[in-house]
Amino acid sequence: AFEDPDIIHVDDSVDPVRDLEVITEELRLKDIEFMERKVEDLEKSMKRSNDKQLKLEHECCEKIQAWLRAGKDVRLGDWSAADIVILNTFQLLTAKPIVYLVNMNEKDYQRKKNKFLPKIHAWVQEHGGEPIIPFSCALERTLADMPADEAAKYCEENKVQSALTKIIKTGFSAINLIYFFTAGPDEVKCWQIRRQTKAPQAAGAIHTDFERGFICAEVMKFEDLKELGNEPAVKAAGKYRQEGKTYVVQDGDIIFFKFNVSGGGKK
Repeated sequence: AFEDPDIIHVDDSVDPVRDLEVITEELRLKDIEFMERKVEDLEKSMKRSNDKQLKLEHECCEKIQAWLRAGKDVRLGDWSAADIVILNTFQLLTAKPIVYLVNMNEKDYQRKKNKFLPKIHAWVQEHGGEPIIPFSCALERTLADMPADEAAKYCEENKVQSALTKIIKTGFSAINLIYFFTAGPDEVKCWQIRRQTKAPQAAGAIHTDFERGFICAEVMKFEDLKELGNEPAVKAAGKYRQEGKTYVVQDGDIIFFKFNVSGGGKK
């Protein structure tokens, strides 16, 4: 979303809304092509079998196909639970979550103004209203080439900040992921899990034995550790908890898992 004589656009002009229209239409056409093949395959199978599940899947596929042909993306549809089970097996392009990254030059990013942004925002609001994140690839490249202290000084002097943290967090949220930490004397590790994951299944993300022999999870919040400084202080403040099998892991939890498997002791 910026003009630069050194950067050539395939259509010889900069028009982000036009580009959005082209990309979304191409994704939709690819999904239509997939659904057409799927419907044909199901109709062939239905001629050879009276399986009720085939009929249900066929009805769902026809609904999806009609929705796509009406120029609408699958993620914006109001689908039943049964439809969603079937939909999830297709991995359709327009069913995937979206985050819009708007690449601007460093000057526009710094002053938080860009002539294309209002039109982009209006288009996105008409097509699902997903998150929009302005950023400057040029700035990110500059910061990446600097030592950390120089990058921090550059941001302070120019009153800008990297958008990478926001991009990562928004991306995680869009695909329904959170993360938790495990820590030892020598290392800290970050683990990705689905939101609403319970403690035993989170333990299983580390090793299947952790889930199989789960006893409990000792949990503290990252923000509490950051504020209080160390684990003993967190415990003294009553913010170090022991949780059982029904505990739903929260974003940023720091967890010590206790487990016991056959032939072994507590870990």
